[in-house]
Amino acid sequence: MAVDIITEQPEFRIRASRPADVESITELVNLPGFRFGTLRMPYQTLEQTRKWMESPSVGGLQLVAELDGRIVGQAGLHRLAGRRSHAAGIGLGVHDDYCGKGIGSALVKELVDAADNWLDIRRLELVVFSDNAAAIAVYRKFGFEVEGTYRAHSFRDGRYVDSLAMARLRGL
Repeated sequence: MAVDIITEQPEFRIRASRPADVESITELVNLPGFRFGTLRMPYQTLEQTRKWMESPSVGGLQLVAELDGRIVGQAGLHRLAGRRSHAAGIGLGVHDDYCGKGIGSALVKELVDAADNWLDIRRLELVVFSDNAAAIAVYRKFGFEVEGTYRAHSFRDGRYVDSLAMARLRGL
């Protein structure tokens, strides 16, 4: 029998995602604001979400933030392999209506804790749009630093936008 590890926050909780979350996560990732901060295409289908959820990385972690039974945030840690097994990429997003309420920080905190204390990951890395000041501030709060700029990295909303490569190193 699987047991969820649940972290209580003031108004929401962080827990592992589960297959029954597929509809809620599909709704979340299709929100305009959520999608605007990611590389996701519009109109992600339920089947696309299901396939993504069924293919986690080995040693990875998929979390959701839940408020009153509603998923309001999603985050993942994807461990790399081979000579990069000391590293993992992270990604997350928060429901459009719940930004600025500490959900993103709580999700990053849990990913960093798992990386440091359970998975012995030495390098956490991510890519964030350079105009996403709120996300950049959250990442900086947890020790992520900008390592470089990807110019014209992605096509979003009819134009090319820059992204920042950020990483957090531990014990190197």
